Amino acid sequence: MDKRFYDNQPLIIALDVETPEQALALVDQIGPAANFYKVGMELYAAGGPEIVRELLDRGLRVFLDLKLYDISETVKRATRQISKLGVHFLTVHGSRSIMQAAVEGRGNSVTQLLAVTVLTSLDREDLADLGYPASPAELVALRVRKAAESGMDGIVCSPLEVAEVRRIGGPNLKLVTPGVRSAGAATGDQKRVATPAEAVSAGADYLVIGRQVTRATNPRAACEEIFREIAATQATGRTLKLR
Repeated sequence: MDKRFYDNQPLIIALDVETPEQALALVDQIGPAANFYKVGMELYAAGGPEIVRELLDRGLRVFLDLKLYDISETVKRATRQISKLGVHFLTVHGSRSIMQAAVEGRGNSVTQLLAVTVLTSLDREDLADLGYPASPAELVALRVRKAAESGMDGIVCSPLEVAEVRRIGGPNLKLVTPGVRSAGAATGDQKRVATPAEAVSAGADYLVIGRQVTRATNPRAACEEIFREIAATQATGRTLKLR
């Protein structure tokens, strides 16, 4: 496939591995088939800002998924430091005071802030155990409204909730969806999932995919197969607007 085709895809590869060496080896295997990578808590704990800088130095985009949650002043100061790295996306929890603090800390940097609504590993029973008398969809709707009011750039949500989140949040919020698996792929610990084609058709801007690619015998080929699924959706009239 032509590199220009890869550049026009919404795929974010989750580097959920133990060491920076493993992460960079995966990046090398995938090659030009992806240019956007998620660094989560595990990899950031192992590699710190250095692994982020290495990915950025390679001309790649980075989604730093730390889900910041603390007192407002701490979140503001942490966001200010992280924003200096130049990551494309940073996640914070969808509490109004947390989001407002992150927006203040981000300032005029290029980093865009994503609000985490409800983790895709949680269902209604899990929320009840946490003391929330609501369904995932109801809690997501509440947090999307607060995120839009707080000046967030986008939302992390289940692909099953994309259409409703778009309706509530409006056309300008970027919607990033974990919990995306091709038909037949293992869902792991995710409970609210959809296929890449379903997520794109619903209106997702970016799809976060990990194990289906990173644990594949041929990670680049796994990416290409996902691209074929997305291309089939595009052929039916769904146009991606990457932002």
